[in-house]
Amino acid sequence: MTKLVLWDIDHTLMATRGLGRELWAQAFHEVTGVEPREQASVTGSTERVILRETARLHELPYSDELFESFAHALGAVHVRRAAELRERGHALPGAAAVLARLAEQGLRQTVVTGNVRGAAEVKLAVFGLDDHLRLDDGAYGEDGEQRPELLRVALERSSTRREDAVFLGDTPADVAGGLEAGVRVVAVATGRTSAGELREAGADTVLDGLTDTDGALTAIVTGW
Repeated sequence: MTKLVLWDIDHTLMATRGLGRELWAQAFHEVTGVEPREQASVTGSTERVILRETARLHELPYSDELFESFAHALGAVHVRRAAELRERGHALPGAAAVLARLAEQGLRQTVVTGNVRGAAEVKLAVFGLDDHLRLDDGAYGEDGEQRPELLRVALERSSTRREDAVFLGDTPADVAGGLEAGVRVVAVATGRTSAGELREAGADTVLDGLTDTDGALTAIVTGW
């Protein structure tokens, strides 16, 4: 059976340099009519949880219908401001090269992200990171609230056994989610969490980044 590489998006493959928060706030205002005073913590969380908690902070009722409207609005605002996203954000160094090398070796790749799918697709396309990813096999903010749930969805969609998958992320929540879902975890210290903290969280392997293509490939395929 072909192996599967599962990628987190934000701070693992790319950085939006603050624009992501602006786009989120714009979508929130569009669907609620309220300018957000603050946003619930986003690190390692999913859009469904972030929306629910941010609505609570503003004493607004939350519902599945609100999330569906928000997901559509967030995807649409990413489309409208894609050029700005390209100017302000960037793919992380080495990300494109690692994706390409893994594809050359015949490994399937997809994403597991708290982003709604519409936003994820725009981000990946804007930074040229979508060529080697099977996005229909992935899992997104619409698919659940927690990382383990999203990982299980991606494994089911791709018909992949846990032992044939590896998950790359940059937060302790990513590490915990991968471990709970029973997949091997390669953590990348390109976000707000240090390499030491990612090791303490239990990652099987920790990388400082993706610039060492050969080193990243070795870490990803080791254990198979």
